[in-house]
Amino acid sequence: MARGGVTEGRLITKPKEYALVYKKGKSWACDLLVMKALPNELTLSRYGISVSKRVGSAVVRNRIKRLLREILRIAPIRPGWDIIFIARPKAASTDYAGLKQAVEGLLSRAHLIETASLTV
Repeated sequence: MARGGVTEGRLITKPKEYALVYKKGKSWACDLLVMKALPNELTLSRYGISVSKRVGSAVVRNRIKRLLREILRIAPIRPGWDIIFIARPKAASTDYAGLKQAVEGLLSRAHLIETASLTV
């Protein structure tokens, strides 16, 4: 079943899955987001988004989650990873372009951006 263009299989939904990535995953951070990633044994990458009440009101938190879901929907992420994005309070005052730049920066630092293979 599709939910806003994102299939359910691409989301980390269970608390045990979040806990595993939090505990064993490697982390990368910038001023807007923290990203934790852990290899999984699947043929696709799954992601989760965590936005605490420290970031802002429910309206602000939901806006950040919507923006991150859209950014991740179009991002070319390498398959086989569980990735969690944790929003920092500064993300509340950032626009789409700023969040996109932060996500792309973290994914590239972690070498999780899928590059097109060049065959001649």
